Amino acid sequence: MTDQRTYPHGVTCWIDTEQPDPAEAARFYAGLFGWTLTDVVPPDAPGSYLLATLDGQDVAAIGPGAGTPTWNTYVAVDDADATSARVPGLGGAVTAGPEDAGPGGRAASCIDPAGAAFRLWQPRRRLGAQLTNAPGAWNFSDLHTPDREGALAFYGALFGWVTMDLGQDAGTMIQVPGYGDHLAATVDPGIHERQASAPPGFADVIGGLVGLESGESARWTVTFTVADRDDSAATAERLGATVLTRPDDEWTRNALVRDPQGAEFTISQFTPPEAW
Repeated sequence: MTDQRTYPHGVTCWIDTEQPDPAEAARFYAGLFGWTLTDVVPPDAPGSYLLATLDGQDVAAIGPGAGTPTWNTYVAVDDADATSARVPGLGGAVTAGPEDAGPGGRAASCIDPAGAAFRLWQPRRRLGAQLTNAPGAWNFSDLHTPDREGALAFYGALFGWVTMDLGQDAGTMIQVPGYGDHLAATVDPGIHERQASAPPGFADVIGGLVGLESGESARWTVTFTVADRDDSAATAERLGATVLTRPDDEWTRNALVRDPQGAEFTISQFTPPEAW
């Protein structure tokens, strides 16, 4: 078993946000999630990239950006050049790269046929998020799309994704077949036993597939785990963010938050039924 979390081809592996004022963003997210942020760009190199760690483990990053701030989702690939070369033929587009991101890896920026932006990550030194599903860390990413069948055709051909329908209340989940076995063999040997009561294949889930509300555009969104939704929402507001909605369901208490510079994300508290 390895102590480092690795991500097979096709698994969402990393998130970052690009903000007009990275230092201000760092102060906000450090105050909200308890992150420690360190600029990993060498002093003599241009730009900055603030790596966020929690309990000493990589969880996310903040970089500079002049456009509308968003959270970006990266998908692990074996070969960024080969994968990005397939994107146009499947109906998407490559908007930047592939290019080296220092010694950490090789990246490309893409959009799917509906216009949702995502990124490819071929890891070298930086393998991806090393802590997930813990308070203050990334939980998962969702794809919001007007065309579920078209999205599955595109991402299925590119990454091998399939979907699992959990019903009207729980929605549709994205799976990478075999990912649960990979976790069991590496960082989470008890995952199958722990999820024995879940639907078959639930350990392979890497995210969600969501339809669009009226007026929304196709996009990827990110969710962070929190210990207490209400406490975290209050902290976000105190730090200058806006809480947009507080949707709850049988399993989670959530809040959609817009950070002080405009990037939106969800915080989620796991509250399973007593019988679970």
